[in-house]
Amino acid sequence: ILFKQPDSSYLGDCPICCLPHPIDQSKSSLMACCSKFICDGCDYANQIREFDGRSLEDKCPFCRHSPPESQEEVMKNIMKRVEANDPIAMSQMGRERYKEGDYKGAAAYFTKAAGSGDISAHFDLSGMYREGEGVEKDEKKHLHHLEQAAIGGHPNARHNLAIFEWKSGRTERTVKHFIIAANMGNDESLESLKKCYGMGLVSKEKFAAALRGHQTPWMQ
Repeated sequence: ILFKQPDSSYLGDCPICCLPHPIDQSKSSLMACCSKFICDGCDYANQIREFDGRSLEDKCPFCRHSPPESQEEVMKNIMKRVEANDPIAMSQMGRERYKEGDYKGAAAYFTKAAGSGDISAHFDLSGMYREGEGVEKDEKKHLHHLEQAAIGGHPNARHNLAIFEWKSGRTERTVKHFIIAANMGNDESLESLKKCYGMGLVSKEKFAAALRGHQTPWMQ
C-alpha cells in the first residue's frame, strides 16, 4: 500500500461538488465559519449566485453563515468544530498553537486530528517527531506519520520519504517515491528524478511516464 499511487487528494473532496481538491491549496479555500475546504469553482459559483440575486450579504457556500468579522470570532468557530471532533478544525488549532510556540499543545491537537484521519496532521507530526518539538525525538514515529501522510496523498510527505530512503541508501525505494510524488505534480521530486535518471537509477520509460504524469497531474 505504501507504493500505491494515491487515488485522491490529501485534502479530500469538496463537500459541495464532491470532486477531489487540487493538490495546489491556492485553488481551494478553508472556510473560517465551518472549517470546510471549498474548491474555487464552488466558491466562484456562490459569488455569482449572490450577485445575480442582488444579495449584498456574503455567506459561506457550504454552511450559509456569514463570515466571521474578527480573529476572536474565527477562533471561537474553530473551537466549536474542535468540540465536535472535526479533524480539520483540530489540525487548524494545532497550527495556531504551533505559531504561538506552544509545541506541546500543537502536538496534542495534531495527534487527535491524525487519529481522526487528518492527513495534514500526520505530516505535521512527522516533522515534530523529527525535530523533537513538543515531543521527544522519535525516528520510528517520525517515519510512521510520514508514511501515513504519503499514503494519504500528501506530495511533500512522499518527497520527504524519498529523501529519507536516499539517505538510508535504498535507491530503488527512493526512485519509487519520487515517481509517485512527481505524478502528483511535485516539482522537487521531478527535479530529483531527473538527477536519478542522469545517474542511471531510473529507466528512460519510467522517467518519461513520470514526466507526462507531472505535466498533467490528475489532481490539478
